[in-house]
Amino acid sequence: MLQTIEQTHSASVHYASLPTPPASTAGSPSTSSANLCKTTEVAIPHRHHILIVTGPAGCGKSTIAKVLSNRYGFEYIEGDEYHPKANIDKMAAGIPLNDEDRWDWLILLRDQALQDLKKGAKGVVITCSALKKKYRDVIRTARLYDEEPDANVHFVYLRADKETLLARVRGRQGHYMKDSMVESQFAALEEPDELEVKQLKDVEIVDVKGGIEEVSQLASDAVDRVLVSR
Repeated sequence: MLQTIEQTHSASVHYASLPTPPASTAGSPSTSSANLCKTTEVAIPHRHHILIVTGPAGCGKSTIAKVLSNRYGFEYIEGDEYHPKANIDKMAAGIPLNDEDRWDWLILLRDQALQDLKKGAKGVVITCSALKKKYRDVIRTARLYDEEPDANVHFVYLRADKETLLARVRGRQGHYMKDSMVESQFAALEEPDELEVKQLKDVEIVDVKGGIEEVSQLASDAVDRVLVSR
């Protein structure tokens, strides 16, 4: 049964945080993302939706993206799996990716999302660091290429401080992302600016300092508002 959500008129960007979030823990939580949000589908308008879960390494993009994918019945695209081997080798060696390394990857993610929608998916959830505004702009052009003229492209930016990111990355087993990559990504990070927040109105900001169940609920609540209002 589809969940019925009461439509609300909220601000263009939601800083989804709780007054007293629990301290974050090092490493990736073992809780299955499929069980973090009890409702698996939500009644939303019939149109194409592309959700991009963004933020530096360690912010929880994959976990939250899977929660959203399960909740809305959207296709899931793990951005890291689309990096060419040259990019993975660079990151594993602690060498930050530059703009040239990222352009083809960003276009590939955008085109994969459009391909899934063309095949019949009602929506897509992508994990992508999208550290800079110009990277997010590449994904935004999906609106121009989609067959649905009223497609909804929206970003969920997972905000965390550097110490939280470092603690989580250090707790990973066998992942190519190292401390130095968190440092470089955090240094390169351009948080959504006033233009994106107030004019484009396509960014939701979620504080990820809390536990994973709490963050999953915050992200779900924020995206519920977006999908119902558009």
